[in-house]
Amino acid sequence: MKTNSIAALLCALFSCTVNAQTFDAFYGSLVDNVSYTNILNDLTTFENFGVKEVGTNALTNAENWIVQRYQNLGYTNVELQEFTYASGTSNNIIITKTGTVYPNTFLIIDGHYDTINGPGANDNGSGTVLILELARLLKDVDTEYSIKFIHFSGEEDGLWGSSYYVNNTVNPQNLNISLVFNIDEVGGVSGQVNDTIVCEEDRSSPPTNNAASTEATIQLANCMELYSNLNTEISFAYGSDYIPFENNGEVITGLFEKNQSPYAHSPNDTLANMDVSYLTEVTKGSLGAALHFAIGTEALSTPQFTNDELKIYNDTSTNTLHIDFETPAPETPSMYISDTLGKIVLNSTSLENQFNSISTASLSKGIYVVNVSSGSKSLNKKIVIH
Repeated sequence: MKTNSIAALLCALFSCTVNAQTFDAFYGSLVDNVSYTNILNDLTTFENFGVKEVGTNALTNAENWIVQRYQNLGYTNVELQEFTYASGTSNNIIITKTGTVYPNTFLIIDGHYDTINGPGANDNGSGTVLILELARLLKDVDTEYSIKFIHFSGEEDGLWGSSYYVNNTVNPQNLNISLVFNIDEVGGVSGQVNDTIVCEEDRSSPPTNNAASTEATIQLANCMELYSNLNTEISFAYGSDYIPFENNGEVITGLFEKNQSPYAHSPNDTLANMDVSYLTEVTKGSLGAALHFAIGTEALSTPQFTNDELKIYNDTSTNTLHIDFETPAPETPSMYISDTLGKIVLNSTSLENQFNSISTASLSKGIYVVNVSSGSKSLNKKIVIH
């Protein structure tokens, strides 16, 4: 959305040095898998949908494509949040990846997928496909904190989707958000030297969450320099989907291109006028930052029980969850049940080493995840309460 070039000229920028984090070899191995080809193909698809304004078939087609991409990646917790305003009815797309240690605390990685007056390859196809690439590479990586990948709609008309989410999800559910990481227009400008990314911090009033935002943004800048070949500058946050969160008192940070495209909100906001190599580097740094903020651990770092060792099944006729160890558990096992938002709805409970029956009558209808652990092994199992 960001078209206030005068405000951009007024911002005070300064270079950041890498001094808060050190390079993590595991994170680096994942960053090496960021794919220029994936990003190019996704941008091409996004552009070909056309002008994705709220109320158009083009936006609906883009929405369906994004949802299908997550489903193809294996994500099962994909939610469409409908909202209506003067321009029409649209959906926020919300995907939740549950953390292994802090399932009720969320890193939000967001960007808008609606466009105005043009196909929006840069504003904000760049942010959209960046988030898709992060989701692809994080799918099978354990993270201590939960992650919500959110594709907001209605941004170009005035931050409608993100405002709706804050007012109708964050506040009613008292969602515990560790950080909001916003991605908007990070595709660079074709023909220019695109070697710097702007990291954005909260400088709003009242300043209660500014210090935490500054610290997070310094860490973001450090990660961008550790895991990409880009330089960084720090500026202030404005005019994008982190603003409703900022106004709500959440800690925010974000990314925006240094060379601001002159083609935003026009028919010329196309793939030909941006720099896919630059976007690939931004994606690499963003993946390193996401791993840093969510605390990634090596995939399958916790050994998993096999079906021959542990069976979990829910008897819907009696509202009874059965947890049966086919052989005695190595240590006294424990269990908790969380909902699709990562909230624990049945606290950790000590189990018997073989056969267990637990009432699920207190749970509302819906999808839940059962986590059972014993010693160094664990197992997550999705159940449905009818």
